Amino acid sequence: MERITTPVLQGQKALVTGIANEHSIAYGCASAFRKLGADVAVTYLNERTKTYVDPLAKDLGASLVMPLDVQKPGQLEAVFQAIRAQWGKLHIALHSIAFAPKQDLQGGLLDCSEEGFLLAMDISCHSFIRMARLAAPLMTEGGALFAMSYYGANRVVPNYNVMGPVKAALEASVRYLAYELGSKSIRVHAISPGPIKTRAAGGLKDFDMMLNEAETQSPVHDLVDIEDVGFATAYLATPFARRLTGSTFYVDAGLNIMS
Repeated sequence: MERITTPVLQGQKALVTGIANEHSIAYGCASAFRKLGADVAVTYLNERTKTYVDPLAKDLGASLVMPLDVQKPGQLEAVFQAIRAQWGKLHIALHSIAFAPKQDLQGGLLDCSEEGFLLAMDISCHSFIRMARLAAPLMTEGGALFAMSYYGANRVVPNYNVMGPVKAALEASVRYLAYELGSKSIRVHAISPGPIKTRAAGGLKDFDMMLNEAETQSPVHDLVDIEDVGFATAYLATPFARRLTGSTFYVDAGLNIMS
């Protein structure tokens, strides 16, 4: 299907974190922002990931390409210092970062270690709050903040395990940040895609079964892709969505309405 790509984000500055490769949801979002006219800055986790991200950043014409491991002190702050120096402002910031140790992710919640739970919460949830704190002063013209969630935050999804409570905390954080930042014309949303084959999803037990069930049970009997998620997210960043905030926005072929 041909998509209309009127440059409604022309002149906007967008930071996209969490790109690992061309299959990443974050890359789908960065691509959509760019196609709609925004200037894009991207981050990569480490040197190994950089080899995959660099060609994508070149295709996006990214103004900034920087390392970002939210566990390393100072790296998140360095990203925003570079944005201030390069652009002096920011309109869009997307957080697509999540992690839990494999043994905690693949075991039940009762078996999750304290260390694993706290690590998952810090990387997958609290780092978004830290990002919002740094982004807000640069959003002098208003803006939009996005975090990536999943249906398992609201309903029990077998094998999603510790990430269910963590994403529930993330969605609650989105609502509170939307309240706190609303007076600054900064909107905040959680994006909740349906199952998509990404590197991160590969860590979930029986993920192929989740894909098959999603395709069978969704009203349109199909799966979404990173382009679907990207353009839906980009819509929320446009002036057309200027009165929308605090939502969990499902991009899942209607799967969330099914029992």
